[in-house]
This record gives sequence, structure tokens and C-alpha cells, in this order.
Amino acid sequence: MARLITLVEDASPLLREVMSALGPNAGRAHVLGVTGAPGVGKSTTTNALVTAMRRAGRRVGVLAVDPSSPFSGGALLGDRVRMGDHALDRDVFIRSMGARGHLGGLARSTPQAVRVLDAAGCDVVVVETVGVGQSEVEVAGLADTTLVLLAPGMGDGIQAAKAGILEVGDVYAVNKADREGADRTRRELRTMLSMADRPEGAWRPPVLQTVASTGQGIDELLAEIERHAAWLAESGGLARRRTLRARREVEAIALATLRERWGTDGGAALDTLADRVANGDVDPYAAADELLRRS
Repeated sequence: MARLITLVEDASPLLREVMSALGPNAGRAHVLGVTGAPGVGKSTTTNALVTAMRRAGRRVGVLAVDPSSPFSGGALLGDRVRMGDHALDRDVFIRSMGARGHLGGLARSTPQAVRVLDAAGCDVVVVETVGVGQSEVEVAGLADTTLVLLAPGMGDGIQAAKAGILEVGDVYAVNKADREGADRTRRELRTMLSMADRPEGAWRPPVLQTVASTGQGIDELLAEIERHAAWLAESGGLARRRTLRARREVEAIALATLRERWGTDGGAALDTLADRVANGDVDPYAAADELLRRS
């Protein structure tokens, strides 16, 4: 699995053959996205959830996405430090991935890496994001269930609304609930969620409290995640989400292929069109149409 994910990250020429072979075996794992602001305890919560999943006999894959330095291009890949409890468990696979400058909280190759773990027989694939900001909510398009973590003292309900997390979460947890202000944070979040306009029969996200470092509330959190998975299967939402996810994946691959074709001649055609646009000889829409025709 590690070697296959490396092929994915490096965009190896073998990738098309690999994905063709993996295709018939994928589509069985439940994908859980874990997101939230830096410092809320995503890695610690993921570690605790993996422990609970293993007690239930599930095989688990974890993809932990770390930010890459805009200066050196490197990434610390330190999430695994907090998941050392599972280092020797053969039914837990943990892989850290550098974001490599990709926005949205994920790495560009994360969807294909999820497919590798799915096809390899993982019952659950947990994707932990970089640390969601005010636009980094891409994980909602990748996951079957999105878990949003908050912590006391890290902003009020208005800040949560600004960050966009009220639209992406299926399950919410106020972690570090042993700290002052946890009840207020939970109350404010519930109030903000109750104001959302949801159609009849829609899923209503629960808000729980956890202390991941001690395991408090983790079993209840896992139960809500499983309840959401069951609701998705019964309502038909799972098929819709996975079709939309596949559409985004196909679109991303097609766009990447186009960019590769544009660069085969050193980008000369694109540079020429850019000069013409800059000089006012052609508008950008016409230039884009011409570039697509050349592709």
C-alpha cells in the first residue's frame, strides 16, 4: 500500500494501470473526514477513534495531510507521532501526506490514495485534513461522513459560520470538553445549526462533547458516525455522494491531463496566447477557446 500511494503522490506513469487494476475492488470502505482548526485535537481524536474502531474489529486506513512549507516545500508529517498506539497493529495503516501547496485542506493526490486503501480491504478510511481555514472545506466532497472538531476558546458561532463549517459537517464534536467554556461552545453551535434551512427528512447533525486525550465521549462519537453511515445507506445519500465524488475526481484528472498537454511544448502556445491577451489583441475567453482546440 505504501508503494502504491507513493506512485499516486509522484503521478507515476504506472498510475493508470494501477487504478485500472484496483477499480473492481474499491467502493466498499466508509470514508470519514476529520477536520477542524489547528489545535482542536484532530490527530488525538483520530487516534482515539481508531482505537474504538479496532475494538469493533474493523480494519482502518488513515491518511493524515500535513501542510507543506511555502519556503522549503517540505512537510513535518508529524501526525503519526500522536498515533503511535497503532504502530504495530497490522490492521491499521497510517500514511502522512504533504499538501504540496494544494489548498482545501487536502493533498491533490488524496482521492487516489483513498482508493488504494479502499481497494486494499480497509473497512474505514479516515482522512485528517491540514487544519480547516475559511475556505479549506474540500474534505466534505471526499468523505462519506465529515466530522468537524471544535474546541472551547477558539471562536464563537459567528466565526464557525464564517469558516464554512456549518455547511460541511455531518457530525460535530467539541473536543477538550474538560476546559472552561465547552458547554457554551456546544450551545452556540447547536443554536447556529438549528437556524439552517433543512428539508424534511434531512440529516440533523448532532453536537457531542469529547476529551480525546482520555477517551471520554469517543464511543458515543463513533456511534453517531455509524448512525450517519446507516442513514446515508437508507436514504440513498451514499450513492449520490459517491457519484459526485467520482465526478470531481474525473474532472480533476482531466484538467491535470490538459495542463500536461499544454506544457509539452514548454508552454509556448500558452505564452503566445497570454501575450496576445496582455496586448489586447484577443480577449481571454477567445484565447481559452483556442487553447482548448489545440488540445
